[in-house]
Amino acid sequence: MTDLLKNRRLRDNVLQLVFVGGIALMLATFAVTGKTNLDAQGLTSGFGFLEKTTGWRIGFSLIEYDTSSPYWLAIVVGLLNSLLLGAICLPMATLIGVTVGVMRTSGNGMAELVGTLYVEAFRNVPLILQLLFWYALLLSLPNPRDAEPILGGIVMSGRGFYFPALNVLGSSVVVSLFVVLGGASLALWLQAVRWRDADPASARRERRVLGGLMVALVVLAMWLGRLPETGLVSLPELRGLNYQGGVRVAPELMACIIAISVYGASYIAEIMRAGFNAIPKGQGEAGHALGLTRWQILSRIRLPLAIRIVMPTMINQYVWLFKATTIGIAIGFADFFMVISTSIVQSGQTLELIGILMAGFLIINYSLAWVLNRVNDAIRLRGSQLRI
Repeated sequence: MTDLLKNRRLRDNVLQLVFVGGIALMLATFAVTGKTNLDAQGLTSGFGFLEKTTGWRIGFSLIEYDTSSPYWLAIVVGLLNSLLLGAICLPMATLIGVTVGVMRTSGNGMAELVGTLYVEAFRNVPLILQLLFWYALLLSLPNPRDAEPILGGIVMSGRGFYFPALNVLGSSVVVSLFVVLGGASLALWLQAVRWRDADPASARRERRVLGGLMVALVVLAMWLGRLPETGLVSLPELRGLNYQGGVRVAPELMACIIAISVYGASYIAEIMRAGFNAIPKGQGEAGHALGLTRWQILSRIRLPLAIRIVMPTMINQYVWLFKATTIGIAIGFADFFMVISTSIVQSGQTLELIGILMAGFLIINYSLAWVLNRVNDAIRLRGSQLRI
């Protein structure tokens, strides 16, 4: 027995077994206790409730939904709404953040002052407070009868924003989206395995061919999915007390887009500023010596190097920004979190719905991080990123 206790490998295995067994026992205890409490309250567990009718409306939906739809469809609606919000806010926050980051490192006193004021103003105000501010501001816009179209068909009113839209089937839009995503993924793969070491003229020619093929496929998908006996473009038109035609963006969705984009951009701006400052000044001086303009130095030297440096931090920021889409519940936007919360109140299936919510965000955020990490692997500098 003493010899067995002196065996370090055996002792470590026993300790690990005890640890794992303790966790399993704790989880089993929680499960039994939870089932006992549910039975005592007359509540049933399981996911059979997903087939039941919800009986409540959802204000904004990308797919067909009504009060007779089941719970699983309501959850899909909320999930799609959150994905739409994230797909809009992340690129917008990046665009604004990179612009402000460039301003803060431009060397121009006025641009640096404006960038600093932007960061300090929006970074230090709570996100939910900004959301309520933008929502109140949007609701105070004129009613549709008093709103005048701008830029050839854009209408801003207290009932929502109206934009020109294509008269095409939703399936055509989905196909076009997959074409764009597939083309972008193929371009990244070709950059990593072929274009990086290929002849510049040949690589440029292949990029043009790939871009032209993507455009052709998108145009073909839109043309085949065009609604019969309608024009290709639908413009908003005032009919009665409201606008008809085009696409309407609800004030709740627009407020979420503005708040999350503006707030997230203030953090991205600081991340980009750190990336620009990490680039040795010799890189820019070398560009000046070669006769490059300031724009060429920014677009071909400073920005690519800064993106390589800050990409790991940006991935973490993107994951955080997507989780911030849950604030839509504060103003009634039917995102994933709000639909789950309403389903809990209506059905009483708390544990199952919270599990679905956690699993959904886990899958989405892990997938986002995985894709961006692959991008980081493809563009990162070999060796230490500090040695540029």
